[in-house]
Amino acid sequence: MKKPPDFRPYVSHAHPKVADMRGRDAYQHAEAALAAPFPREHILKPWTEMYRRPFVGVTSDGKVVPGLYALVPDGAPAEPMTAAALQLLGQLSAEQRARAILPVGAREWRRWNNTEMYIFKQGLRLDEIAAPLRDAILAVVRESLSARGYGKTRDVMRLNQFLGELVDNTKVLNEWSYNFSLFGTPSASEPWGWQLMGHHLALNCLVVGGQMVLSPVFMGAEPCYFDQGPHAGTRLFEDEEYRGLALMRTLSDSQRREAILYHSMAGGDLPPDRRRHPDQLQLAGAFQDNRVIPYEGVAAAGFSPEQRRHLLQLVATFVEPMPAGPMKARMDEIERHLDETRFCWIGGTGEDDTFYYRIQSPVVLIEFDQHSGVFLANQEPAKFHIHTIVRTPNGNDYGTDLLRLHYEQAHKGGRPGR
Repeated sequence: MKKPPDFRPYVSHAHPKVADMRGRDAYQHAEAALAAPFPREHILKPWTEMYRRPFVGVTSDGKVVPGLYALVPDGAPAEPMTAAALQLLGQLSAEQRARAILPVGAREWRRWNNTEMYIFKQGLRLDEIAAPLRDAILAVVRESLSARGYGKTRDVMRLNQFLGELVDNTKVLNEWSYNFSLFGTPSASEPWGWQLMGHHLALNCLVVGGQMVLSPVFMGAEPCYFDQGPHAGTRLFEDEEYRGLALMRTLSDSQRREAILYHSMAGGDLPPDRRRHPDQLQLAGAFQDNRVIPYEGVAAAGFSPEQRRHLLQLVATFVEPMPAGPMKARMDEIERHLDETRFCWIGGTGEDDTFYYRIQSPVVLIEFDQHSGVFLANQEPAKFHIHTIVRTPNGNDYGTDLLRLHYEQAHKGGRPGR
């Protein structure tokens, strides 16, 4: 695999975002964001308005497709997850419990974001607690994920520290500048879950008995690899990049014409309103829980067996944070809806080109986006700054539909509101 371009020329302490943050801690940086007109009016105000609306789920046309999800045990590691969570609870003070624990149906599930702005202070901040308690939180995360998923999570966190060192502010950007919350009471039979969120990372995990939902999942990095230090050579999102290109190379000319929406990532044939701050080309990011995202691109219904194999291999790179049983169940669910799946692309298709793609069906929405700089000074999208997201459309982000079914069937009642 080809090494991404060098990010070092774009490390600049004079870059406005870096200069503005100089000397601030996370609290001061958040206060500055709340006071500044652009983030206040164009990011935080719209987020607040979207958060207030009742949860519906991402849809393609504003209407939720019913009957997509069912309560079926999938081998979720409920018992080790619960044991780790109970170990964690045993270490919390009364004050920490009050901060860390929310009802399983709480609206606060939806208050994650992937920026560095410490605006939403729910849960426990990992850089403000003792190492043994932090280790107990990581044990819950580790027991809930595959080995690769946990490794990728930790690499995202370490790359955040690396970025902080590059721009000389590890008080805002560090390995532990993340918040952890528990939702519900840990149990091997009743629903509960957890959330870990912060810069470039948001994991939302609900377990209902022997069944798991891991969604939304946001992972990103700027830069996406270490070029020095103890983790030198570690690089994220290689498979997501190269398997996307591999799928594009299997498409015929006519299929490519359907798949490629625009040939430019910025300017050119890209409509001026398609690229928006702060998500750039990504549509399903933070606070977009109810967004209407129409299907676009080429239909997988017309794919050859080889193309379908490439598409499923690509999807698997995004689903791999799940443990083996839930991952298999999730892949089976996605494959059942493969004929309803669309694949679209923006940008070039060469190894040196930057690009965005989306995979969308009734049961999954995946986005991959190569971004311009935020803390690095590159004004054009670059292969060393990547955002990815996985959602479960039609009402099952945060396991919401499974939670509804559980309360209807086991407790003869409706789901808690979000």
